[in-house]
Amino acid sequence: MNRFHASALSLLLAAGFAGVVGCSAPAAPAAQPAAQPTAQPADQPDADPSPSSSYPITVSNCGTEVTLTAAPERIVAIKSTSLETVLALGLGGKVVGTAFLDGPVPEPLAAEAEGLPALSDAAPSQEVVLESEPDFIYAGWESNLSAEAAGERDVLASLGVSTYVSPAACREEGVPGKLTFESVFADITEAGALLGAPDAAAALVAEQRKTLAGVEPAGAGQTAFWFSSGRDTPYAGGGLGAPQMMMETLGLENIAADVEESWASLGWETVVAANPDVIVLVDADRNTAESKKELLAANPATAGMDAVINERYLILPFAAAEAGVRNADAVADLADQLAKLP
Repeated sequence: MNRFHASALSLLLAAGFAGVVGCSAPAAPAAQPAAQPTAQPADQPDADPSPSSSYPITVSNCGTEVTLTAAPERIVAIKSTSLETVLALGLGGKVVGTAFLDGPVPEPLAAEAEGLPALSDAAPSQEVVLESEPDFIYAGWESNLSAEAAGERDVLASLGVSTYVSPAACREEGVPGKLTFESVFADITEAGALLGAPDAAAALVAEQRKTLAGVEPAGAGQTAFWFSSGRDTPYAGGGLGAPQMMMETLGLENIAADVEESWASLGWETVVAANPDVIVLVDADRNTAESKKELLAANPATAGMDAVINERYLILPFAAAEAGVRNADAVADLADQLAKLP
């Protein structure tokens, strides 16, 4: 069973209570200095930033300054990573629209997600989003906030709609640094401060630290290929993003670790030459893990790889493959799968 199911239920209860407390706090006077959530110091792995939702609050997000004078009350969440963060903070009651989801939310969050309006199966248009009358749009990708999608950030700001992109997805300022769990936790903390649920964010981070502490890195230096999508050319987890972060935690050596991207296209000849010990299959509605297994077995070149012959596969949902609240539980689940491989 996915470890998210085991740990998120208690988190949801804690988050729901803390979220109510955080959202009911009175707004700070306008003269109060803006709170600036900061990343956790690298030399203090067990200490989290002091959460705060004193308003006004200002953060720099993908090159855009975001200032909130009060907690958002009408949230549109685009992509699973953003929606699941909101739900894990106990704020599902504030969501007025969802879009471009990568699959169902985990079971512990299902009740919180029940009945939420679905605006679009793909990136929603600005017209569709504005019909929901949001005061805050939480996007999983920068491209979700463009003229071709929900709208450009400055235009939305002029209409009174604040916007925020999952920080790990930011590309505005060039290639991001290497993702770590500390940066994932800092992002959760920042989201909690912005949304008025700092205590819920702190509880969520604490529980995820506990989950990671219990993971045995069963990889033992085995090599791995993170197969995200693609047929003629595979799209793989590179050396900077969530796939690398999770593989390292598992003790696996990513065959694409030297690629300075979160995800990258690899030639099949590169994969075959690496002959990885393990293949991680991302399971998506549009590109299932089973279809990837069939592709690998049918291709004469890849069919001879040891991992394909021995079916040494690890499987995780698409939404867990991107930086977000699922990563810690995904690592625990993958560790269980890895320990059971032949």
